[in-house]
Amino acid sequence: MNKTRVKKFYNFFKFKKEFTRYSLNKFKIYEIVLFWLKSVLNRSQFLILSGVLVGITCGLAGVLLKSLVHYIHYVITYKVHFEDQLFFYVVFPFLGIVLTSLVVMLVFKGQDKKGIPVILYEIAQNSSVVSSVKMYSQIVQSAITVGLGGSAGLESPIAVTGAAIGSNFAQTYKLDYRERTLLLAAGATAGIASAFNAPIAGMMFAFEILLTGVVFSDFIPLVVAAVCGSLVSKVLLQEEVLFQFKTRNPFDYHNIPFYLVLGILCGLYARYFVLIAKYVDEFFHNLKLSRVQKAMLGGAILSFLCVLYPPLFGEGYDTIKAITNGKINDVIENSFFRFISYREWVVVVFVSVICLLKAFSASITIFSGGNGGNFGPSLFAGGTLGYAFALLCIQAGVTDVPVSNLVIVGMAGVMSGVMYAPLTAIFLIAESTSGYDLFIPLMIVAVTSFSMAKWFSSISPDLQKLVAQGKIFTKEHDRNLLSLLHILDLIDKDIQVIHIDGSREELAEMFRTGKRNMISVVDGRRKLLGIISLDDVRPLLFNPEVYDLLSVRGLMKEPPTVISDFDSVLSAVKKFDETGAWNLPVVKTSGEFVGFISKSGILNSYRQLLRAHSS
Repeated sequence: MNKTRVKKFYNFFKFKKEFTRYSLNKFKIYEIVLFWLKSVLNRSQFLILSGVLVGITCGLAGVLLKSLVHYIHYVITYKVHFEDQLFFYVVFPFLGIVLTSLVVMLVFKGQDKKGIPVILYEIAQNSSVVSSVKMYSQIVQSAITVGLGGSAGLESPIAVTGAAIGSNFAQTYKLDYRERTLLLAAGATAGIASAFNAPIAGMMFAFEILLTGVVFSDFIPLVVAAVCGSLVSKVLLQEEVLFQFKTRNPFDYHNIPFYLVLGILCGLYARYFVLIAKYVDEFFHNLKLSRVQKAMLGGAILSFLCVLYPPLFGEGYDTIKAITNGKINDVIENSFFRFISYREWVVVVFVSVICLLKAFSASITIFSGGNGGNFGPSLFAGGTLGYAFALLCIQAGVTDVPVSNLVIVGMAGVMSGVMYAPLTAIFLIAESTSGYDLFIPLMIVAVTSFSMAKWFSSISPDLQKLVAQGKIFTKEHDRNLLSLLHILDLIDKDIQVIHIDGSREELAEMFRTGKRNMISVVDGRRKLLGIISLDDVRPLLFNPEVYDLLSVRGLMKEPPTVISDFDSVLSAVKKFDETGAWNLPVVKTSGEFVGFISKSGILNSYRQLLRAHSS
């Protein structure tokens, strides 16, 4: 029997064995087919097939969300007739945030965790297992929020949806952690690619943000997923739904000073943006109000801002398109600035104010109860910042200012500084505007802005809290592996304990029959009072002169330090290094003694993780 036939028999029995553990009634026909394909294809082939399927599914999810928002905009703009435009901007942004909060409470049982940090947490702490609810909850919530005028972007919800689809696909077909993580990233990649019709940007997003600190060598499934997601978007979406700009000026190296200055401005604005988001988040978090009351307050503030500045309504991409096409008068005509006679300084003030207010409107939308992300707002703010800078240069008497180019590269600059993702920003703008000839100015502005953001804070402020708690991966791979370990899993509870008033005979019996080198001394409430080490006592046991003086109180010593049951393994390792101890006691917050953790136990667990992640 040749090797090919042997392999076929092996795969057949492997497929049959896998299904003996489950009832065929639990699976749909296409799942049975995929299980069979998994058994006959090698790992790389099945991952490529998975990338295709995940990419198409996530592309469809992205198209669905963009189309829903587009349709809601169409209905409230053209079907619902409001004679008073003021009333229009008062009602819908308020309604969007409140309805989203109600849907979260009533339909999704309060599960409102959103944004990229949630996915990073699932990768690091939950073995890349994402709840199946997120495959559709983000679509529903963000469609209501943004469709009714919430000043946020759809890209983060699309990325979270794609990540959930990829993770659940991997869970269904019993893939391991590395493959689950890869397909999770492939789903998010396809989501971003479908949102912007930008497959390379989708891949950069996965590498720069999602897969930070994850060691892997498979990237073909990411490429395949990105291409499939982008193709689905290209085929199904209408041109006006896509994020595309056609107008730009040829690159001229004489304009490099403009781009350098704009890069600095983008870096400063990005810092302003993230600080505003932080303060708004803390403001709503600390309010002693119910979820609905917070949503009503946030909706009221957002509606007020939209009344004053209608470009803050929704994602704002139409405003950027109008600016790049020289139709700023159409934008101003919809605001109260139309009552001011047209002057150049009026346009500068108008654009500058909506740029500054976008940080507030986006943060209020997201943190008061709506659903959305900072992708869109950072692009909008960058475009308006670039336009305001171009107008200021013109007002200062500078000629030959590349206005359209400054708008386009400004989007990449602010996004790079806000998201800490310069490559994603560069390729996103290059692909979505077909501006590949602007790579040099895009790189200058994006890298300058990113460098300034890193100077202010080495880690994205959105992630600082999770990084400090060791709950997401960083570029320190050793730290990432240690963060996967948990204190409660490492505690040795096979211990010897004696009461503080225990007799010398009890103590001697423990040393004679015990298998441990340490005895813990506790009180009646099992609160740790000290430890007795056999190494310290052994010389005394053979000295008849001091034998009668031996007692629990006389022999116990205070431990060099203790580990709390809520400490991270990283902090435990630091305590081992500082004390030089090989074993340390673990206590609860109440002081109750739990057990010991050994340095060797941590090292053994670390080696096992390293072996698993390297295979």
